[in-house]
Formats: sequence, structure tokens, C-alpha cells
Amino acid sequence: MELDFERCYRAVDSRDQRFDGCFYTAVRTTGIYCRPSCPAVTPKRRNVTFYPSAAASQRAGYRACRRCRPDAAPGSPEWDVRADTVGRAMRLIGDGVVDRVGVSGLASRLGYTERHLNRMLTAELGAGPLALARAQRAQTARILVETTDLGLADIAFAAGFGSVRQFNDTMLEVYAGSPSQLRTRRPATAVPEEAGVINLRLAYRAPLHAASLIEFLGSRTLPGVDEVDGETYRRGLNLPHGGATVALTPGERWIFATLRLSDVRDLAPAVARCRRLFDLDADPVAVDGELGKDPALREMVRREPGVRVPRAVDGFEMAVRAVVGQQVSVAGARKTLERMIRAAGEGFPAASVVAGLPDSAFGMPASRRATLRALSAAVADGTIDLNPGADRAETVASLLQIPGIGPWTAGYVAMRATGDPDVFLETDLAARRGAAALRLPDTPKALARHAERWRPWRSYALIRLWRAS
Repeated sequence: MELDFERCYRAVDSRDQRFDGCFYTAVRTTGIYCRPSCPAVTPKRRNVTFYPSAAASQRAGYRACRRCRPDAAPGSPEWDVRADTVGRAMRLIGDGVVDRVGVSGLASRLGYTERHLNRMLTAELGAGPLALARAQRAQTARILVETTDLGLADIAFAAGFGSVRQFNDTMLEVYAGSPSQLRTRRPATAVPEEAGVINLRLAYRAPLHAASLIEFLGSRTLPGVDEVDGETYRRGLNLPHGGATVALTPGERWIFATLRLSDVRDLAPAVARCRRLFDLDADPVAVDGELGKDPALREMVRREPGVRVPRAVDGFEMAVRAVVGQQVSVAGARKTLERMIRAAGEGFPAASVVAGLPDSAFGMPASRRATLRALSAAVADGTIDLNPGADRAETVASLLQIPGIGPWTAGYVAMRATGDPDVFLETDLAARRGAAALRLPDTPKALARHAERWRPWRSYALIRLWRAS
């Protein structure tokens, strides 16, 4: 990945928060690396090197700045939206796949050899999958050291390190302090009163129109799955090592997250899924800049900057919601989903459970019931991949092979489950109503033609049409 020195240096000199997570500034005279918005004195040009990832900075021998915490910066919007192998790999690494199945497992899921995957990631990010996963382990370990009373040996293995010695060496190298030293530096308020609770601040790029996220998710909550209480959104999470709950409350610069994990090894995937749910790694300036060029959207963008696409913590759950929501109101879909959840038990059921539910659990026409069962069976046996690192085109093609799933449903799943930023549902009734309210063409073909000018951010435009409706 090529970084333009002048552009990067200007961002550092102006302490531009929009570039946090897009690149990292390494200073040779201090041996540290920072995020672009670090409040420290701007280093001299001759002493600066820019890297595309925290892992690349660490690989080059730099340690993380204690002042700006570069490892806690928002993720790169490039890897968040890209559908190629590198983008998919970064999403899977963020979800903890390397820690669970190793680099060989990651390469297998992406369909490449380990060697070729390492070459691709190193070329783009300056570090291979092991180094990228190591940087994430270090951040996870720091969070656990500073926010829990877990023993340091327990933290080492919970964060994914193979040994306590590896844990100690990495923390000393990355943070210039041993785990015990990091623990002594934490503020007294950092330790939670309740065992198993981890309090975090999730960074994002401003602006963030949090009210639209809470409103969207709040209108679709399901008993036993999620709820909205004032400005806080709460939900359950199905994670690789067990269940969890999270409460997310938007703040001026952060999303405040309170996690209750049954297994602390799930911290990294839990954080990744919360970030994905609220679309926190997006670049709202780029999105709004493009959509604001359209006179029909300009005033809405000015009035409500930073509208995000509410995504998903569970791809299968989102797919079920999409199928149930076909041609019915949001309220009608909620009623049907509540019935299915009651029949299945606590929380949102897994694919294998839905596939085996009796007819009485569905409360819908036989054809749609058959669609749900076929979808559930395909997800359960791995035929359809709805995880964050899935190939988006393959996922849509696989969904369309299931009788009863058409372009609207497949597109909705692509937008919310796999994070495609450029989905447009021109036949959607609410989108057409929103278009009419904004004096845009409201017939499917004409609206689709007009939406071409919103590429590559048509998913964000769709959210705005829904709000206008």
C-alpha cells in the first residue's frame, strides 16, 4: 500500500482525526508510533516514516505511543469496505480467526496458500497475518490488563498468546512496559466492580449520527435478543467460545461499551462485531461528500451528517430477519420473529435449530417457511457463508439459488450482514416513498438509474431514503 508522504504529513501536522487508523506515524528519534491526531509536537519531516498498519510499525521496531494509544484507533475504512482478498482477510483477523484456527485456517477460508496470503498482506499492509494477529493480541491483552482483575497468566492465554513468556515479551516490545507495570499505571476507576465485566471506549471517525442508529435498531428489537433503553442499545452475542451481552451507548468521541463475557477469549471478536454493528470504521466525510453532491440529498446530508449503515453481529440472524421481512411491515416481521424465538428457546436460535423447528413455530406461508428452512440448512452445513470475511459476490449468488430469495433479500443481507457499502434496493417500498419525498424518481427503473451517481455509497443513500420516508 503506497502512502503519499506529503498528504500524510499534512494530516499529522493538522492533527486530523479523520486519518486515525488509515496510517500510522513512526518517529525514528523517539522509537514510537502514533495515530495522526496525536497531540504531541509534530515531528520533523526527516524523522518520520509512515506505515499502513500498527502491525507494520511494530514489525519495524516501534512501540505504541502511550499518549494517543494508536492501537485503539478506528479501523481503516479501506479494509472495512473492500471486497477483495485483503479486505476479507483483515475482517477475519479482526474477528479472531488466526487465534482460533491459525494462519493455515485463515488461508484455507480465503482459498489461498499461506505463502501467497502472506505476500498479499505484506504488500498491502507491511505485515503478514501472524504480525497482524499479534498486534491485535497485544491490544486485547492491554485492555484486559487495564480493565480486569484477571491474573496475568490468564490474560496471556485469553488474548491468544501461546505462552506467558511470549505475552511478556510482546507487551514489553509494543508498550515499553511489562504487563505488571501496565497494571500499576491504570487509574483506580479502571477495575470493574462486577466480575466478568469489561468497559471499553470504541473510537470512531466523526461525525456520527448516533440517533439514526439507535432509532433503526430500536424499531426492530426482539424480546430476549436486543433492546433499547434511552440512548443505550443492548443485545446478546453468540461468540466462538460462548455467549455474551453488550450495552452500547454513543458519546461525543466514543461509543461506550460494557461487555459481559462468559469467556474472555472472546473479547477481540466481541469488539469487532460491535464495531461492525455500528459501522464505526466508516469514513463519513468521504460518504457524505459524495452523497452531498446530489442536490436532492444535499440538505439532508447537511442536517444529519454521519449517518451510518446499521450492520449485524450475526449474519444468519440478519438473513432470517430479511426473509421474514419480505413484503411485510417492520411490526409484522417482529411479531413473526418473536413467535419463532419463543418456540426455539432463549436468544436468537442457531441455523441448525431453525432448520428443525416445527411448522407451528413459523407463523408464515408454507413457501416462506420452506425458504427459511432451506436457508438454515445451507448456513448450518457451510454451503452459504454469512461471516464478515465471506466473499460478497459468492454469498449473494448462493442466496439467490434458494427458492424464495430474490434480489431484495439478497441485497439486504449483503448490505447489513456482509457490509457491502454499495447496495441499492430500487424496488423497496420505503425507498421509493423516501425518493418521492425528496422529489426524486420513484419508479424502480428510474430510481436505480438516478442511484448510479451515488456509487460507491449507495447503501448509505438507501438509509437516507428510508429516513426521508
